Amino acid sequence: MLVELERITADVVYYDAINLWKPLKTNRQTSSVMAKKKHAPDLVKEEPSQGSAEEVELPEKVPLPEDNGDKSEKKRKLVNAILAGERVVTESCDEAREFYNQSRFGILAEDGKVELSLLEALYLMERGRVTIKSEAGRKLSFQSYVKQARKAEPNFWIRYCVFKDMRNRGYIIKTALKFGADFRVYDRGVKPGEDHARWIVFPVHEASVFTWHEFSAKNRVAHSTKKRLLMAIVDDEADVTYYEIKWMRP
Repeated sequence: MLVELERITADVVYYDAINLWKPLKTNRQTSSVMAKKKHAPDLVKEEPSQGSAEEVELPEKVPLPEDNGDKSEKKRKLVNAILAGERVVTESCDEAREFYNQSRFGILAEDGKVELSLLEALYLMERGRVTIKSEAGRKLSFQSYVKQARKAEPNFWIRYCVFKDMRNRGYIIKTALKFGADFRVYDRGVKPGEDHARWIVFPVHEASVFTWHEFSAKNRVAHSTKKRLLMAIVDDEADVTYYEIKWMRP
């Protein structure tokens, strides 16, 4: 298997939410897939050559739309939630259901409650949308929640860095355990059920080491699920660099 590693950097202008970019200048240089990111350029809308492993920088972070659509409301109601093992369950209220209806956070249960993943709940907590308590009724701080989440998921913080980065850029990101990957990511403006996910994502720390066999296995997962493979490399500053990897036939 031959893989050409190519890193693309560019200065671009972001226009609107339907993914229009105007490249101003582009600089190409060969790079290692584990190269540490020095800058965070935006995505260049350009099809990579077949068989390339290309660094993909997603659009710059933009404010997410208001979940309830009421811009006049200065302070929204905090949704109460309970940490129950490897999930977080919200109270049954309209604000909680808006998490699912507007941005597809969690799973909507029959009783009107929303079941959030540990990652989704931390993201909403950090944005000031939910208050999370233990099953004993003790309010959890950000640090105490992360500590408990790490017990359930050893790679939790690396995965959260990628989850948060994708969500901040306006993408819906969901788990992809049935595909044999960490995440599946949908194009901007696409919700699960409306179309298939475009990428599967494997988050790794920049110091991680893979054998060629492990690297090839990830490619096979993407190929078998008919999705693009993104390696999300997280550095010590929690910045994320994305590499899209494809097979190449010599």
